[in-house]
Amino acid sequence: MHPPYQRQRGAVLIMVVLAMLVLLALVGLVVDGGLAYLVKARLNAAVDAAALAGARAVPAGKNQTEQTASAKTAAATFFAANIPENYLMSRPALLSTDVSFDKGQVTVDVHAEAPMPVSVMQLMGFTALNPVAYAQTIRKDLDMAFVVDTSGSLSSSAAAVRASAKSFLNKFNVTQDRVGLIHFASGAEVDNPIDAEGRGFDRNAMLANIDGFQFNGNTASVEGMWHARNELNKIPLLARSSLRVIVFFSDGAPTAFGSTLKFNNPADCPRPGVLAHNDAAPSGLYALDRENTSIGGGCNAVSNNKVKTTVKGLPDWYDAHDNKKEFPIVTAGPREVTASLASDTEAWRNITRAARNLPEAVAARARDEGIYVFTLGMGQLKSKTGFDKEVGENVLKCMANVADAPARCYNPDKPVGMYCYAATEADLTPCFSRLASAILRISK
Repeated sequence: MHPPYQRQRGAVLIMVVLAMLVLLALVGLVVDGGLAYLVKARLNAAVDAAALAGARAVPAGKNQTEQTASAKTAAATFFAANIPENYLMSRPALLSTDVSFDKGQVTVDVHAEAPMPVSVMQLMGFTALNPVAYAQTIRKDLDMAFVVDTSGSLSSSAAAVRASAKSFLNKFNVTQDRVGLIHFASGAEVDNPIDAEGRGFDRNAMLANIDGFQFNGNTASVEGMWHARNELNKIPLLARSSLRVIVFFSDGAPTAFGSTLKFNNPADCPRPGVLAHNDAAPSGLYALDRENTSIGGGCNAVSNNKVKTTVKGLPDWYDAHDNKKEFPIVTAGPREVTASLASDTEAWRNITRAARNLPEAVAARARDEGIYVFTLGMGQLKSKTGFDKEVGENVLKCMANVADAPARCYNPDKPVGMYCYAATEADLTPCFSRLASAILRISK
């Protein structure tokens, strides 16, 4: 016998045992740790979904107690939907959903765990692993002006428009969000002004007003946009929400805008009105603050083929509501407009071009002020219309500042909104839902 050799054999045995233990630990880490990693990843996704769903469900309540209950129910539902029981032998559990309110901000905190048994790691004294996950969603305050087109071309879709508009409003928080409702056709009416001092909005009153919408008249898009921006800017600077949004729905290219026309005899029509064109001739001057009411009197000259002999032309600036030189009517671009209404061709060209330029200009100024513009179009907006035979949805894309808008109006350095096109009535509610989801994502 050779004692050194025996000692070597003993040392090798010890090393083998140690190596086996290390190997078992590595195997246990790979097997049980790998399963724990997969459970943890699924648990993270589940709590993220739960927190987001909770924040989105807050508007369902009429007060903070109901809103908290709604958020907790939605969080539990989405947590269960995103991680099944016994997932990889784990026991997922939603431990808590906390909902807190701070002025215009709602915070939803979700905490969950998924304890799971181990296999190989039991040899090292471990009996279980306990992946945990936390998620937080902060829903910031929102100021929103909601603008609905009620022109005559939508009369056959009135029921679908009303239903979709009401569904859209149901997605916002009646105690935290500020919302104003405006509708327009030949003129525009502010149905529910934004609360400039407090928070929240009267959803029931808005839903009742939507039920009362009548669909007739022209498409004076700038009138709806002007009021939307004005409502948001009436809120004192220090009281404004962190997210400011205009949501604008229309089914057609603009055909009208507010103006103080230059009458040869100013006494014939001393007030501004909405000038409309129906592709054949100017169709009249309409009250600024009514859906579709002709001003009448001497202003009727615009609609009875006397415009060429009674009106000198258009004003240089959009002056329907104030005397600010903020939005030009007579301009070299983006569509050239002159003041002349002296011929049928000139009237058609200048009225329809100005009607398209102005809502784009108001939207661009709103973006300069940090306001997001979301637009929803329906129907024949992909058809070429107007003097220039331009696709109608170009206006809505420019207003929203989306990447596929004409290059002349897209500016990625300004707030980028969203444009959704509803080809049919059935697409309206999904489009409104997409816009609402996008707004809620921005608010987080």
